[in-house]
Amino acid sequence: MINVIASIRINEGQLSEFIEIFKSNIPNVLEEKGCIEYVPTVDVPTGLPPQELNNNVVTIIEKWDSLEDLLAHLSTPHMLGYREKTKNLVEKMSVKVLKEA
Repeated sequence: MINVIASIRINEGQLSEFIEIFKSNIPNVLEEKGCIEYVPTVDVPTGLPPQELNNNVVTIIEKWDSLEDLLAHLSTPHMLGYREKTKNLVEKMSVKVLKEA
């Protein structure tokens, strides 16, 4: 199993629009071969150190059966359309692809 943590910094004032577009694509992604989980999350203030809060970041938590399934996901028509719709909303993105230690 492959775990993905994608951190997406959204341009100021555009978080709601991004979340709406992202959520509309979730059913397509969940139908893909090998997709186990695909969830957008945002920071929850807890007061716990060393938590760093950022109201303009969406963290995507993904689980895939295999790296091959993840790579196939990236070139699906619905993901190409999603990237086109969100390209002017995203300031920066980083991805961690992880496996169990």
